[in-house]
Amino acid sequence: MKNISSVLEYHDRTKHRPHAYAASLGYMDWATQPDPYRRYHGAPLISLIHSEVTPPYHLLFQKDALPIAPLCIESLSMLLRYSLGLAAIKSHGGSSWALRCNASSGNLQPTECYIIAPAIKGLSEGSTLSHYAPREHALELLHTYDETLKEGSFLIALSSVIWREEWKYGERCWRYCQLDAGHAYQSIKIAGRMLGWECEILPSDTEEIGHLCGLDQYHRFHPHEIESPDMLIRIGKSNTSTLPITPSLPYRANTLSPAHHEWPILERIEKATQGIYPLPPPLHPTRDVPNPSKSAIDVVLKRRSAQMMDGSGITLEQFRTLLNASLFCTHASDVHFILFVHRVEGLEKGLYTYLRTSDDLETLKHAMDENFSWKDLGKGLYLLRSGDFRGAAQMVSCNQEIAKEGAFSFGMLCNFSSSLETHGAIGYKNLYHQCGAIGQMLYLEATSLGLSATGIGCFLDDEFHALLGLRDQQYQSLYHFTIGRAIVDTRITTLKPY
Repeated sequence: MKNISSVLEYHDRTKHRPHAYAASLGYMDWATQPDPYRRYHGAPLISLIHSEVTPPYHLLFQKDALPIAPLCIESLSMLLRYSLGLAAIKSHGGSSWALRCNASSGNLQPTECYIIAPAIKGLSEGSTLSHYAPREHALELLHTYDETLKEGSFLIALSSVIWREEWKYGERCWRYCQLDAGHAYQSIKIAGRMLGWECEILPSDTEEIGHLCGLDQYHRFHPHEIESPDMLIRIGKSNTSTLPITPSLPYRANTLSPAHHEWPILERIEKATQGIYPLPPPLHPTRDVPNPSKSAIDVVLKRRSAQMMDGSGITLEQFRTLLNASLFCTHASDVHFILFVHRVEGLEKGLYTYLRTSDDLETLKHAMDENFSWKDLGKGLYLLRSGDFRGAAQMVSCNQEIAKEGAFSFGMLCNFSSSLETHGAIGYKNLYHQCGAIGQMLYLEATSLGLSATGIGCFLDDEFHALLGLRDQQYQSLYHFTIGRAIVDTRITTLKPY
């Protein structure tokens, strides 16, 4: 109960409110901007292979449409390249910066990736622990195990360098780190589908994940740049769940910033949300197969966060396709959408809800404004109230115009109190991972349709809940989003990343 109290304290404290946003420095301290690339001094660097041959995007969603690739250096390279690798280099006014395949709040990229794999020719003759270096598209070899891991599968561990988001966003940053971890997981899942691979999150103890990757060897890290274990993912099929034992590692992590600002509540929420990773009950939807598409590489590498939308509309078919795509995130069953529909052909303007599972229909009706109409439009979509909600969408999104200039925007409304009751404090972390995974999926689906999307982490929590008539913490919105057509800044040059 103590840990849940810490979650509730953190969640309330880091809400944005009209009169005061969550605590942060309030300015960008450029002298301490974190290095976006983690490296381990002295670790052998194994270059990975670049491949630009990927299957059509739409085949990723057809069962058994693609052959299962063998685990080799080529396939592992492809998985990492199109999940966590660099997507493009942007340049403007003498400055340049890298974008990655996995979306990140402020492009700060707190997520780090570790691979635990059996012997792979070109990597090692033994089972290994390695760290992915996206700038070089290479693996840093951290350890070769004495014991041999079973063939047929391998593990990926994700962790977060909280400081990278803390530098800009202050106390609310922990929320964004968890969303980014969800984005990264879904990126891995999609890239795995290119290879015919299935991936699943294992119900592992975060303490064990930390030990497996050497993250609990704190002397190897700057004390303000510790990595927090998030989740352990298995790629492929295997009956074993025994983790290898990782000894003390000789490689020290690079220091990311010369100085740091402390936010003590971040250490408290991170400690509170450790434990056995929960697995919510999966969805079993009928996933509509997208229309024939371009190669998956053209979708993954062209995903962007729009900075401005042009105010144009989309078709009803596109809208339905986007909603349906979210169901591919089968373990994100605690998340529903509250939609501000502005410009969708065939739908009147208004406030809608999209239930990703019908289980919550009656409880949501009871929890929200009793005057909502709940007009059933089929396949989980309900009209709550007709009208022009562009002003409300902008207001709750910290007055960002992009929320009203998209074709629609929405908040991800989560089963909040029940998740904490069922899973404990770590359920809070899991909810953000669910939202982040859905966000990554919708980024890709929008890109495949010739549209653009933007995740919105800055929103007025309680004002959004009040708009819905929510009176308690049974449901809470944890991530907002907008989809439409972007206005492209032609002053910015796009270069190939490698």
